[in-house]
Amino acid sequence: MNNERFILGKNVKEFVDMLDEFLLCYPKKYFELRNSLVMDSFNLLRLIYKANYQKIENRYPLQLEAIATINLIDFYIELSYKRKIFSEKQTLRLSKKLGNINNMLYKWVENERSKD
Repeated sequence: MNNERFILGKNVKEFVDMLDEFLLCYPKKYFELRNSLVMDSFNLLRLIYKANYQKIENRYPLQLEAIATINLIDFYIELSYKRKIFSEKQTLRLSKKLGNINNMLYKWVENERSKD
């Protein structure tokens, strides 16, 4: 899938891959936090693709759910940093990538809402 044409989906996949690298040394005592981070990241990818395959008039609720999921993931990253699981450099990389995804998602929503 190197020829990914859906840029937002491609970026979410890159985020999930980057996150996977950082989770290798995640402490077992924070299993629930790690699990939530992983599951919500995959859920974000699912929501993005599901919205993309919907008719335009049916996308908005899925897009809003994806935005909420991004906010949750950001919170998990912040908690991981506060608990010294992620370094500042890792946190900045993840947050920057997630911020780009968030901006793309908002532009997508804005673009489709302006057509109505």
